[in-house]
Amino acid sequence: MAIIHYLNSVLGATSQGFAWAILAIGVYVSFRILDFPDMTSEGSFALGGSVSAYCIAGLGLNPVLCLLISALAGMAAGAVTGFLHTKLRIPPILAGILTMIALYSVNLGIMGKSNTPLLAQKTVLSMAKGLFPSGAALGIGDNLLQILITMSLGIIFTVLVTVLLYWFLGTEVGCAIRATGNNENMVRAQGANTDVMKIIGLMVGNGLIALSGGLVAQTQGFADVSMGVGAIVIGLASIVIGEVIFRRAISFATRLISIVVGSIIYRIIIASVLYMGFNSNNLKLLTAVMVAAALSIPVFKKDKVRIEREED
Repeated sequence: MAIIHYLNSVLGATSQGFAWAILAIGVYVSFRILDFPDMTSEGSFALGGSVSAYCIAGLGLNPVLCLLISALAGMAAGAVTGFLHTKLRIPPILAGILTMIALYSVNLGIMGKSNTPLLAQKTVLSMAKGLFPSGAALGIGDNLLQILITMSLGIIFTVLVTVLLYWFLGTEVGCAIRATGNNENMVRAQGANTDVMKIIGLMVGNGLIALSGGLVAQTQGFADVSMGVGAIVIGLASIVIGEVIFRRAISFATRLISIVVGSIIYRIIIASVLYMGFNSNNLKLLTAVMVAAALSIPVFKKDKVRIEREED
């Protein structure tokens, strides 16, 4: 019985991993591709959840349309950060922090309160559940059915985001964004406007993060102004775990897949330690330790190789 309960928790963590993978991909765009330490992520993730919740509970819009609006709101937040950095010459970290702080008040203003429940509202999860009979009719529990539906939604949205991002970054503008992150001076010498490339890159990254926030809010049944706390670390943890596992990944498509796998593994690790009785108040500490350990692996490997060469 204990094994079944654990497997259910792992399955639930996997379903969450797909929804949060979109957040990790958005963080990857700004931190890795654009080489921009964007702190806007925590605010834009909560912004996506807040906008999605308001559009559903306050305006009664279609849940899928609400997700698109959430993504647009995140793109607007990224544009603000890009403007602060490129036009007002505010350092990247400070520009992101300023936007993140401002978004806390914006999110409160959108929802009118700190928390908006969606359990009684029409969401993408409830729409998907309406396509299937009850768990009893299928011979499974309702909880398991909900987990499977949540996982299916996460897979669908993650695949769509991955394919669209792969296509976009292969276009002329996408290549310019990638080149700006690699060598800004070279791109400027070619006559491209690196400021515009930075703004577009930040819009894409934060749009994906807000989309993830909206999807998480709809699948978990509520939106909260503090739901983005630690989003940057969670995204980086997924990226680093994926990079460690796929350390020989060369193609961009493989790197995107590694991020999704890293997000799932991160969620499974969290679910496992919680199942073993780990204090949930220390989850952020655990995440920080995991990221630090994963980042230190290449350093230890280089030191090991250097020592072996010196001994030879």
